[in-house]
Amino acid sequence: MDIKETISKEISTLYEEGSKLVKAFQVKDKEPNFYYEYQSWYTKSLRVVEVLAYDRYAEFKSYYEIDPKRKGLGYGTYVIQDYLKGVRPGSYQLQDFDTRQETTRNVFNQLTILNSLRERIDSVLANIDSELLSAIQDSELETANQLAKTSLRAAGALVGVVIENHLQKLAKSHGIKSRKKHPTISDLNDPLKNEGVFDIPTRRKVTYLADIRNICSHKKDVEPSKEQIRELIEGANWLVKNTF
Repeated sequence: MDIKETISKEISTLYEEGSKLVKAFQVKDKEPNFYYEYQSWYTKSLRVVEVLAYDRYAEFKSYYEIDPKRKGLGYGTYVIQDYLKGVRPGSYQLQDFDTRQETTRNVFNQLTILNSLRERIDSVLANIDSELLSAIQDSELETANQLAKTSLRAAGALVGVVIENHLQKLAKSHGIKSRKKHPTISDLNDPLKNEGVFDIPTRRKVTYLADIRNICSHKKDVEPSKEQIRELIEGANWLVKNTF
């Protein structure tokens, strides 16, 4: 089971648990279990919402937590925490206020938010992948900086791999296919430019970086200079942070 299936299954499990909880809550003799089971469900669900849909996080909490700024207790302000504390409106106009019904409505609203998270999984995982890739690229470029102190050629070869992997990722994300199973920098430069991913100056920069990389990886009779490796590292750093 991959990570997407795992997350989707977790959401489904929490949704089913919450749905059963609400149904049981509507039966009075099941009420005592609600105090314990809801707290456990809420704690797990809150974390999932925070990770997958932070823009809905405050709303999800608002159905449970008492707003410290509220000025009255009634429809629209009654929350789950009120019920758990045994609080109910004391106003004469609200003498028929159904605390169980309002609590059920609040939990149901939380359930609908939780259920909607299935549509967020792909975008969240894409962001995580991008962040991880960026961290890996930064680490590799820093390694190249250190490696340049002992071997310019090895440092240049490593940076070349970073650039090549980045271009392959760009091509994949823009639906650009190559006949080669493992296309090189030169194989991808023109297609990325032709599809509008690169402008002409970027294409020229990539061509220059590829030339330095080739000196490091293929031209054994020519040694790269410190200036070339510095330009290669700086160029790669610019490329991975400015082309998407």
